Amino acid sequence: MDPFSRRGALGAAGGLLAAKTALAQAPAPAGTPNAPAIPSNRRILGPQNEARQAQNPDVLNPPSTDQGPMPNLRFAYADSHRRLETGGWTREITIRELPISASMAGVNMRLDAGGIRELHWHKEAEWAIMLGGSARITAVDEKGRWFVDDVQEGDLWYFPSGIPHSIQGLQPEGCEFLLVFDNGSFSEDSTFMLTDWLKHVPKSVLAKNFRQPESAFGNLPKEHLYIFNGPVPGALQADIPKEVEKVPESFSHRMLQQKPLFEGPGGWVRVTDSSHFPASKSIAAAMVELQPGALRELHWHPNADEWQYYIAGQGRMGVVGAEQHARTFDFRAGDVGYVPYAMGHYIENTGTEPLRFLEMFKSDHYADISLNQWMAVTPHELVQAHLHLPDGALAALAKDKVPVTQG
Repeated sequence: MDPFSRRGALGAAGGLLAAKTALAQAPAPAGTPNAPAIPSNRRILGPQNEARQAQNPDVLNPPSTDQGPMPNLRFAYADSHRRLETGGWTREITIRELPISASMAGVNMRLDAGGIRELHWHKEAEWAIMLGGSARITAVDEKGRWFVDDVQEGDLWYFPSGIPHSIQGLQPEGCEFLLVFDNGSFSEDSTFMLTDWLKHVPKSVLAKNFRQPESAFGNLPKEHLYIFNGPVPGALQADIPKEVEKVPESFSHRMLQQKPLFEGPGGWVRVTDSSHFPASKSIAAAMVELQPGALRELHWHPNADEWQYYIAGQGRMGVVGAEQHARTFDFRAGDVGYVPYAMGHYIENTGTEPLRFLEMFKSDHYADISLNQWMAVTPHELVQAHLHLPDGALAALAKDKVPVTQG
């Protein structure tokens, strides 16, 4: 078991970022070796947000390898509006905040102990990872089969499109989690909620439907509840329906109990897609941890855009598109990144602590192509005609994929 650091994960997801004080006039920050010092005649003379600039050194003073225009591929949850409710809070990053993110959207949510995300459903599938605390999740499928489970840090859940479900924080501290939806236009405000539906149905119809007197519905909420306080659930066993069939594929999964797909001196990679978590049919994920100085190798994904969430640490990502376009972006815990389909990229830990992040894809399976492996298995004479490397360099390349390398 390799659990999250509770303090690190919750602090990161809560957006408690310590701003560094660095001047824009300073030479290139550490971790930006290709960027020259800013000449004195190009220094910023007008107003500056120095703390913000210090968090984005590769934007302020780009590496010399950056070229041409590239859409913004980064947005911070710290810049996202937080909706406060009686039982918790929520904030989201959708195509509204990050316009390039057409295929996926993310919601960061916190529930108090007993706090309930009310019974609801939506058109989009919902993938989630617990960042801290614990929660009880429930669902019912189209055949009336039940699902109830308690999830902890590092656990996942997945609810298919249209499946009704709920989430409730448990003792002692409630929970915080990240939700990922397979549509960049998704918004938490557009979900179908139980209380919202019932308030728009005549009581006479409710009485017929539920075979109750109309008076039974006299105290329905006048507004939908969304996130509200409720009694803290008791033992899990008490919430399991009797004489009702369970869903055939579990809607939850213990990601951190999986053996890493790759593990080495520079870090590890865990992949969870439909081959590991059968219910998760439209979203695949990888969790990556890089040690200081380590690199998520040069690669690209042949099947989908990549939506990222940074859990801990700090790093930078270089992305290369077609037509000689390249940009470098800096990330910290609580940030979201995005890589358009098939664009080559790398991620490097530029901090002093481990960098941990999620790679998410709108796909039933995870796939990546390693630049190193491609060059290693392609006829060397052909590659050498392109690159003119020193003698023996191509023969030294690994034919097996090495997703994480330590320089």
